[in-house]
Amino acid sequence: MTERAPTVSVVVPAYNVAWCVRKAVDSVLAQDWRDFELVVVDDGSTDDTAEVLASYGDAVRVLRQRNGGMSSARNAGIRAARGELIAFLDADDWWLPAKLSRQVALMQGRPGLGFCSCAARVVDMDGAQLNLWRCPQWQGPLLVYLFQGGASVPGSSSAVLARRELVLAAGCFDESLRGAEDPDLWIRLAAVADYACIDEPLVGILRRPGSVSRNLEAMRDSTLRMMRKNRHLLPRDLQGGYWRACVAGLCGDFAKWRYREGQRGAALREVMHMLALSPVGQGRLALGLLRDIALGRPM
Repeated sequence: MTERAPTVSVVVPAYNVAWCVRKAVDSVLAQDWRDFELVVVDDGSTDDTAEVLASYGDAVRVLRQRNGGMSSARNAGIRAARGELIAFLDADDWWLPAKLSRQVALMQGRPGLGFCSCAARVVDMDGAQLNLWRCPQWQGPLLVYLFQGGASVPGSSSAVLARRELVLAAGCFDESLRGAEDPDLWIRLAAVADYACIDEPLVGILRRPGSVSRNLEAMRDSTLRMMRKNRHLLPRDLQGGYWRACVAGLCGDFAKWRYREGQRGAALREVMHMLALSPVGQGRLALGLLRDIALGRPM
């Protein structure tokens, strides 16, 4: 007899995470929604990750592969998953017990939804809260809104629950990106499906030094490539000035990050790129950044 497929497949990518993966796994096993499978993809770990995962026995389904990066590991988990719905959890993040039950109820109550997320608490290595990542407030198509900023879906992958067939049809995570693979997929999902958010912090997100999001060069390259590759998904009348204004806004963010890192010349180049892309839409912001850089004001 074929075993019945679970409603939810939880996919956790794991690379040298022996120090933190137990908290993530325990938070999944503590969910008050029990109809799930937990798939952890060991992405070529060289520490004690395999031993930690083995201690859970049959409660965790472990896949092992050569190191291919976060997106490769997530995609391996998606392909192996059996559930109708798929949830992602990074190995250094964790869930509150009601996370799955709240989201599954939302998805089952609204069959037209393609994916959803929830608010999240962002904490540092000492557990101190850095900020509360709330649900977005937008008007009009979500797809258009997502081009304005990569952090529009709170909690990013660790908070998202999606229909597996939709994720597969969208092409899963882009393994060529390093740092913008999450917003890239959310844009592609939003182009074909509806989204909703539960404005309750049901996820814990760890921010630590050395994370992918802190690698400025990789993040900048991936974000700009992501914006270019998805430009065609926008309505035709927004593929010109609106798209350039969105890219210019990102350049403004890069300018601030570079300035904070002491890269004053690079920050100025970002602002000039901003002005070239969108002199009207982002001109005032660009001039303000130029003023602050020239005066050495904090950003």
